[in-house]
Amino acid sequence: MKGAVNRHVVVFSVALVWLVLDQLTKAAVTAGIAVGHGFSVIDGCFNIVHVLNRGAAFGFLNSEQTDWQFWLFLGAALLVGGIILHLVRTSPYSRLLFFGLGSILGGAVGNLIDRIRSRAVTDFLDVYWGDWHWPAFNVADIAICLGVAAAGYVLLRQSREHDEGA
Repeated sequence: MKGAVNRHVVVFSVALVWLVLDQLTKAAVTAGIAVGHGFSVIDGCFNIVHVLNRGAAFGFLNSEQTDWQFWLFLGAALLVGGIILHLVRTSPYSRLLFFGLGSILGGAVGNLIDRIRSRAVTDFLDVYWGDWHWPAFNVADIAICLGVAAAGYVLLRQSREHDEGA
């Protein structure tokens, strides 16, 4: 029983930390920078901007003309949440896996809050070099990427170990 409690505590604690960081940084950007504006942090490679993204990562499906993206992303967030809860219950205990799952959950909830509140996600980290420009992103996106990397590593390693043992 103790392992079951600990795994949930790890996942939800990690998720809460990411969620708070995400929402605090978005609140600061929203309060201090008009949409479409920003400022340079490191000339030639990093800005803080205020961008609203109605789509997914990298601006995929970003359009003000349609509203169906909200329902697609809401459904996707609920599905991901269900998969995470299933993995938390059924996976062998792994701090790295549960850190990853908590990171994904916290990031997904952070972006979902934006979608529910304003039907768009606030992005503000703008990285570029010369003519190359990465799409703006936020703390929730960082959490999701780190979480996918951590959970993916553990799950692939567990799969290989299972295959070698069979």
